[in-house]
Amino acid sequence: MPLFQYHGRNAQGNAVSGDIEAASASAVATQLFNTAITPISIEEIQRSAGLDDLLYQWQRRKKPELDDLILFARQFYTLMRAGVPIIRSINGLADTTRNLMLKEALHEVLGELEAGHELSAAMTRHPKVFSSLFINMVRVGENSGRLDEVFLQLASYLEREKTTRDQVKAAMRYPSFVIIAVAAAMFVINLWVIPTFAKVFSGFHAQLPLPTRILLMVSDFTVAYWMYILGALFLSTLALRHYLNTREGRYRWDKVKLRIPIIGNILLRATLSRFARTFAMSIRSGVPLVQALVLVSHAVDNAFIGKAVEDMRNGIERGDTLTRTAAASNMFTPLVLQMMAVGEETGAVDDLLEQVSDFYDREVDYDLKSLTSKLEPILIIIIAAMVLVLALGVFLPTWDLINVAK
Repeated sequence: MPLFQYHGRNAQGNAVSGDIEAASASAVATQLFNTAITPISIEEIQRSAGLDDLLYQWQRRKKPELDDLILFARQFYTLMRAGVPIIRSINGLADTTRNLMLKEALHEVLGELEAGHELSAAMTRHPKVFSSLFINMVRVGENSGRLDEVFLQLASYLEREKTTRDQVKAAMRYPSFVIIAVAAAMFVINLWVIPTFAKVFSGFHAQLPLPTRILLMVSDFTVAYWMYILGALFLSTLALRHYLNTREGRYRWDKVKLRIPIIGNILLRATLSRFARTFAMSIRSGVPLVQALVLVSHAVDNAFIGKAVEDMRNGIERGDTLTRTAAASNMFTPLVLQMMAVGEETGAVDDLLEQVSDFYDREVDYDLKSLTSKLEPILIIIIAAMVLVLALGVFLPTWDLINVAK
């Protein structure tokens, strides 16, 4: 942890100084105040960059995972329900959390709270830790006096979000492994296996079949330029990542991945489930409809669908109903639109949207369980095609040589 040097005065007014290890300067100030020392100056001492310091700096830059935020929300809800003051709750959670970025953020939030700021305002200073949805939900809880209930809703939302992400990762693990293994196998075969057969074919002194000539050309190119191929792949990956981090690149990729066969439909319904659940939670917490759509457009984690949600907001601002704007987006099924219409008529939009989210969750769960069985035939065809090309390229010259010998 960073080392800070402080100068201050104790309760008797005497000058004191010393060194303290803490997550941040505000954490040092909190410790000094708790020991009846009024700090005058706090400065971080720069230490030589050893291995431990480098590891610590890397951990400081590691964003908190959903597990960390779920645990924080659950613990904060429990402390609030037990009547523990907010400052004591934040102080205790800051000392027990595992993620260093979250720990430092909570220490700084604690300092803001002690200075008289609201919790939501203090969280706004840490956008890498707390999302806009998280902050606005906390603000709604502060204004409505139901801060504990808001943290319970946030914990439930984050748990469902983690479950969906884990399911998608688990379903894609097997296809990803097969594709990577096939690509590596093709590279190794072109680099080492085919050149060995090329030496054998050169002794035939005969015209080789077309598949064999193509294989030899690809292999010769790979052997001659494999370093350039790897460099091009590396630079292309960096360029692609940079482009996807731009606003236009992210929008285009989010639009394309929803149209990928088999997988795109699952991603679409998982995103729509996130939209419905977040929208329902915002409305139930008292967020105005237009503001709730603004929050949801940033929370769906898909720029393409987020733009559609913003268009829904614009439609509502023009006086259209939620159902008509949702129908104009062409994202929802007729069943979902019908449930939205019923929710508007009965004044229970949040309950109906919660049911919409459950409906999409059940469909996503079923599709994810059967995803591997749907992808297996495609992967088998790809591998079979690769084996067929290699077999034709390697064995056709041998068969021709046998026929000539006969």
